[in-house]
Amino acid sequence: MGPYPERLTDRLEHWAAAAPDRTFLAARDRTGAWQRVTYRDALDRTRRVAQALLDRRLSVDRPIVILSGNSLEHAMLALAALHVGVPYAPVAPAYSLMSQEHRTLTAVWTRMRPGLVFASDGPAFARALVRMPLHDTELVTCTPVTGMPHETSFEALAATTATAQVDEARTSIGPDAIAKILFTSGSTGAPKGVINTQRMLAANQEQIRSVMAFLADDPPVLCDWLPWNHTFGGNHNFGLTLYNGGTLYIDGGAPTAAAFGTTLANLKEIAMTACFNVPRGYELLVPALRADAEFRSVFFSRLRMLFYAAAGLRQEVADELEHMAVETCGHRIPWVTGLGSTETAPFAMSTGPMPEPITGRIGVPVPGVELKVEPVGTVFEARVRGPNITPGYWRDPELTRAAFDADGFYMMGDAVGFVDPSDPSLGFTFQGRIAEDFKLSTGTWVHVGTLRAALLEHFGEIAQDFVIAGHDRDDVRVLVFPNMDACRQAAGATPGSAIHDTIDHPTVRAIFSDALASFATAHAGSSTRIERAMLLAEPPSIDGGELTDKRSLNQKAVLRRRQTLVEQLYALPGHDLLIEPRPMQTADAR
Repeated sequence: MGPYPERLTDRLEHWAAAAPDRTFLAARDRTGAWQRVTYRDALDRTRRVAQALLDRRLSVDRPIVILSGNSLEHAMLALAALHVGVPYAPVAPAYSLMSQEHRTLTAVWTRMRPGLVFASDGPAFARALVRMPLHDTELVTCTPVTGMPHETSFEALAATTATAQVDEARTSIGPDAIAKILFTSGSTGAPKGVINTQRMLAANQEQIRSVMAFLADDPPVLCDWLPWNHTFGGNHNFGLTLYNGGTLYIDGGAPTAAAFGTTLANLKEIAMTACFNVPRGYELLVPALRADAEFRSVFFSRLRMLFYAAAGLRQEVADELEHMAVETCGHRIPWVTGLGSTETAPFAMSTGPMPEPITGRIGVPVPGVELKVEPVGTVFEARVRGPNITPGYWRDPELTRAAFDADGFYMMGDAVGFVDPSDPSLGFTFQGRIAEDFKLSTGTWVHVGTLRAALLEHFGEIAQDFVIAGHDRDDVRVLVFPNMDACRQAAGATPGSAIHDTIDHPTVRAIFSDALASFATAHAGSSTRIERAMLLAEPPSIDGGELTDKRSLNQKAVLRRRQTLVEQLYALPGHDLLIEPRPMQTADAR
């Protein structure tokens, strides 16, 4: 691991001098044209907004909350806060826009007690804002909200004249100063406010570059949708662009049926040097690449690495991408993955470049990170220590104390195993989240993460996700969230066809039943054999805590909220595959 700066925005100053006219950030405006910000312009705007923050006496006691998603204004406000030491918290827009009750947003707001809140499209966030205790909190918007008190335009902040006070504030910031607060996605409980220091952000970027050495050879070019309220998008990808003097095109799409068209349009225009994505993004990308030779030519023309995280990648998806890469550009594109968390900034373990992904592999600790593999019950927990590890949780000393062991290692809560116990240098595999594991009535442990990954691999695209039930029961049973696009295709149904009619179609039922039977044949052990499954018609609820901001499932919340369905899984006689009862049906109607 090489040296790293004390503050992340030191790299902004570096590139503003070394490559002032290079595009740093770009986003489409309302006409669809790319609006670009060079490194020179970014530093100027950062300093102007930073002065506005200092004028308002914002501080650790009066931090910033950013409600809206990725944008040029979001970037400038975040950089300004980093530059002069004002902590800020980017919050998942879903907590304002998708939620009906705003419980999570209220909890975050109460914890942060912000002095300034930014919401780019004020009217879109008005319903959430009126439910928050605004008091003397200043609201900054790009599109104003009629009648909202203490409202300021972002343009007013950006028009402020920077003074020497900005430089004085910058030089006073030490590496242990709080840079931002990132709230975890809540996949195993309520969101926690993770402190990110200047040292964490800068050190982790040097750790990333030590593994992905090509980043230092040529400035990276990314076209990225990953949200900045999450550590993958906001720390890892935004940070490596800035640290290495690259260019980030802000993709307004997402790996969903409704938004992926926007991503495709952008990727057909922007040739990336590295692709960072979640497995679902690659699953949607493969058929689009397969169908369009011109798109394949653009996509692979400059690509030097494929990176996935947040879940396991299905082997057939990786194989297809490899085949198309060789066919298009004559060689394989290396894959990289690993293990990290919000608390680790996030890069903590990595495979380094590998010819193809191997399910479950997470590699070894990155330079600068110490790994302790601690026995916890029947599994080993990954515990880490290093310059990229959080000092704790925002305004929660009790949670902070509970997160570290006696030697100062952060306890990740992730179960890991050796690829080869006789040779630890070969690295580790991911075995799931320890908090999700449970025992059957026989005392046998069920490792939820490992079992869920096996189910996703076996069922393929027909299933979106699985929730594992069986705590203190005699056997394991599952709730299944079906992939409705794949189910409708199998049933020959139209895109808007009723969910119950689709999942109850004989062809769809047969696909799931056959997959369930073959899985049982291949997994005969009591902790892995699935005795019965239920296809769910109701999608996961964000207000019910079932769905996190990064669209991953909270297993325990689903089981708790759908306890009646779990009881039916264990009580109703009949076939091994059940369908969630239709509204107003009696429990035994199926």
